[in-house]
Amino acid sequence: MATFFEGESHTFSEYLLVPGYSSAENIPANVSLKTPLVKFRRGEEPAISLNIPMVSAIMQSVSGVDMGVALAMEGGMAFIYGNQTPESEAAMVKAVKDFKAGFVQSDSTLTPEMTMEQVMDLKARTGHSTMPVTDDGTPRGKLLGIVTSRDYRPTRDDHQKKVAEFMTPREKLIVGDKDITLKSANDVIWEHKLNALPVVDENDHLMGIVFRKDYDQHKSNPDELLDANKRYMVGAGINTRDYAERVPLLVEAGADVLCIDSSEGFSEWQKRTIEWIRANYGDTVRVGAGNVVDEDGFRFLADCGADFVKVGIGGGSICITRETKGIGRGQASAVIDVCRARDKYFEETGVYVPVCSDGGIVYDYHMTLALAMGADFMMLGRYFARFDESPTERVNVNGQYMKEYWGEGSARARNWQRYDQGGASKLGFVEGVDSYVPYAGSLKEGVRNTLYKIKSTMCNCGAKTIKELQEKARLTLVSSTSIVEGGAHDVVVKDSQHSVSYR
Repeated sequence: MATFFEGESHTFSEYLLVPGYSSAENIPANVSLKTPLVKFRRGEEPAISLNIPMVSAIMQSVSGVDMGVALAMEGGMAFIYGNQTPESEAAMVKAVKDFKAGFVQSDSTLTPEMTMEQVMDLKARTGHSTMPVTDDGTPRGKLLGIVTSRDYRPTRDDHQKKVAEFMTPREKLIVGDKDITLKSANDVIWEHKLNALPVVDENDHLMGIVFRKDYDQHKSNPDELLDANKRYMVGAGINTRDYAERVPLLVEAGADVLCIDSSEGFSEWQKRTIEWIRANYGDTVRVGAGNVVDEDGFRFLADCGADFVKVGIGGGSICITRETKGIGRGQASAVIDVCRARDKYFEETGVYVPVCSDGGIVYDYHMTLALAMGADFMMLGRYFARFDESPTERVNVNGQYMKEYWGEGSARARNWQRYDQGGASKLGFVEGVDSYVPYAGSLKEGVRNTLYKIKSTMCNCGAKTIKELQEKARLTLVSSTSIVEGGAHDVVVKDSQHSVSYR
């Protein structure tokens, strides 16, 4: 006979947090949202931690280069979507890694013989206006000069004019030597009022460029998620089919973490993928796995060597897996069950495997509930798809700005590898929809507003860290009428245009 789980399958909306004692220290400014991303042993620190408990979903409509940069700037991490060629995914990863490094390697290098027209074309392609000039046109060639947007006037100058005629020559440049530190480079930039400082070796070959904007950005973004070389950290999605080809390219491009993107992780295919990574890279390559919804699934992936485990099947806003296949579990019940299994696993083995709640987040407060129930961080799709930094177009639908948003299992994406069950290379039926989500402006503003809500709620629970929240949180199930009571009700609500709605 089939196994039946006791009780009902619950969602986040069916729970509320009950306030705890708040001391004078429990203010949002004192709250830390730092959380482990990858597994670690008792008494040790995780190799990678997030500064905020947010990562973006492995989706075409969510996680591109702009999302990677913007989210790392706030302290989270984007996972570049894998439903593309290994080469194009690796290029996206590299673009994020190259966007901010203490010493940036130029992707817009000129030769003296190039024309202004070529300079303008290169600027249009890369978006970069500061271009070093080297003898061979490579980022490591001998430095001969530099070109910025102040060196030429497209509306007046001859577009066939040679770079040698309008560049600032090497002898007039202030440069840093190969041993200069990032702090010293920034000091030079400020002392000489520069926008960029080229760094050269003893033979005057270009080693990199330090930009003023990187310093300014860091000052205004203290939670930036940076690697040991001061570059933004970024993840990448992989599948259980072409990992032998894809993983090496992603690792070479600089991906900090990989994650198997699959609708169901309790499978031999994920085991094979993790085993191949461990056999070829040992523990130097970090890889998350999933998705699962119960203790058995978590145990399986933890024993396989996953660095974190994703929880959630069918709870995504564009996912119709439960409708089409009748499989899944309420996200709150799944998170609670898996997090209990994680704690039990930690007690038995001394290895802590972080849990990522993936799906089921509708409102900001659901994130706090997910953390209180034990999740270490959340993977978010719809939430991030609304922002400027998602790869989709902003469109006007019936007078309201929207962003396009589609599932990886939709007919538009046809990401059959995510739903791979060992069969033919095709998507047999759709498990996602093509949709719109309300446009929400910039990621920075949206994320910071959400995080303030999370911190405020944590203070109501008497917690200053996520771990403390998980220890102190008190949760209660709510009835349908209690949910209604929780919103505005039995009043006439005024909107900003002074019209009314009845609730």
